[in-house]
Amino acid sequence: MDEMASSKVFRFADMPVRKMANGGESRDVMHGTLPTGEVVAVHESVQTAGMTPNPKHRIDHSEFLLVQEGTMEFNFEEHTERGGPGTIFYVAKGTNHSARNIGDGPAKYFVVAIGGDVKA
Repeated sequence: MDEMASSKVFRFADMPVRKMANGGESRDVMHGTLPTGEVVAVHESVQTAGMTPNPKHRIDHSEFLLVQEGTMEFNFEEHTERGGPGTIFYVAKGTNHSARNIGDGPAKYFVVAIGGDVKA
């Protein structure tokens, strides 16, 4: 567990790449506990065009998905939204959801997970 009591810089080049079975990749930025007690995990992911997304799933924490590049389609329960660079999707604890790349090129996004079942 990383105690996040002091300011830090997370350099992209220092983040190991995890290749996914569906062709995507992910980089863990950090997992830790803030001085205020919340457990936080941040990762950056890339979905290639046409890639099969993760199936709908329910989380026991809160998440922000920040789109950097590409166009994502986000399905919350039975509601669907789309967004490109600069869009931020918020997923409340307990929401059944999925996200997929609907563009012609890669979709790159950061996920910030807070509290609940997030492991530090």
